[in-house]
Amino acid sequence: MSEAQTPSEDAYALATAPVKIVAAPELPYQPPRSRSYRPGIALIGAGGISFAHLDAYRKAGLDVRVICNRTLGKAEARRDQYFPEAEATSDFAQVLRRPDIDVVDITTHPRERFGMIESALGAGKHVLSQKPFVIDLDQGERLVRLADDEGVKLAVNQNGRWAPHLSYMREAVRAGLLGDLISCHVAIHWNHGWIKGTPFEAIDDLVFYDFAIHWFDFLASLIGDGARSVFALRKHAMGQEVKPPLLASALVQFDKGQASLIFDGATPYGPQDRTYIAGTKGSLLSVGPNLGEQKVELYTEAGVAAPSLTGSWFNDGFHGAMGELICAIEDGREPLNGARGNLASLALAFAAIASAHRGVPVRPGDIRRLDAAGAAQHIA
Repeated sequence: MSEAQTPSEDAYALATAPVKIVAAPELPYQPPRSRSYRPGIALIGAGGISFAHLDAYRKAGLDVRVICNRTLGKAEARRDQYFPEAEATSDFAQVLRRPDIDVVDITTHPRERFGMIESALGAGKHVLSQKPFVIDLDQGERLVRLADDEGVKLAVNQNGRWAPHLSYMREAVRAGLLGDLISCHVAIHWNHGWIKGTPFEAIDDLVFYDFAIHWFDFLASLIGDGARSVFALRKHAMGQEVKPPLLASALVQFDKGQASLIFDGATPYGPQDRTYIAGTKGSLLSVGPNLGEQKVELYTEAGVAAPSLTGSWFNDGFHGAMGELICAIEDGREPLNGARGNLASLALAFAAIASAHRGVPVRPGDIRRLDAAGAAQHIA
């Protein structure tokens, strides 16, 4: 090849041209609010994460009328802290008989959640389920059909969908600003060692099962059920002091595209959360030191836009999950976080867990259920 034929530095992508700064498009990334519908809400399960639900609902002005827990004292404590006018009870069946309760928010553990969701739907209540919605895809499909039969809505509290940066990126993709999706890459580096001595330490596939489910769900919100295979790895990190492996990664193939999810859960210094999405008409980048501090940039032919986002994952995410359900009831449509769509998110997570143990790619949907500890149990 002669010197005249030698590709320039620009051709090798070693240099980039200046990018014009343009105005960011306005997108509906904030938690949705109903026009006038204000349903009576019952929260079931007053432990763990229930504080985030109740704090978000209080700030949003939602109407929580009952807090129910098997141990009455816990229900009373949550009631006194967040909704003093609400009733505290340990009688779940009585809650379902109340005509003034329209929506039931079930935050209990997966093992007991299925029967509660089934009972609530059968009683004609709309349901918001804590994630993971089910640990058995066949049971999940049964609940989706039951909701349809009863004419009620069933949604999942995938609160990460309304983290401001993730929500804005999702809405940009939905609006067609990126064209056809080519890739989605997530890399999160943080220290998950806080689980030492907690019940979370007993979950062997903790990163995929409990943490990464938010990003499997984010990916599913972009590609639906288009994933064709998942190849995953997991490993204990040097020096980690907790039982479950804190290093995990998954490579996902979808139609004419790919995605990667990298989780470094034993990073003591320099935490970073980075998401990059590429399409035929544009790309999105979000980066920051944690999930609450993110700078988003949208690159298109017009230039680069940097939206100024407000809010935070906690607790806008929880307001968003319930707010979207309420708006869907009001509008008579499927919730963005509906259980039917969430089955694709769970299929990705189940496939990743199985792949990490088997060392081979797994097709989403082939793994039908996990056991109570989050291990893959059945292949179709």
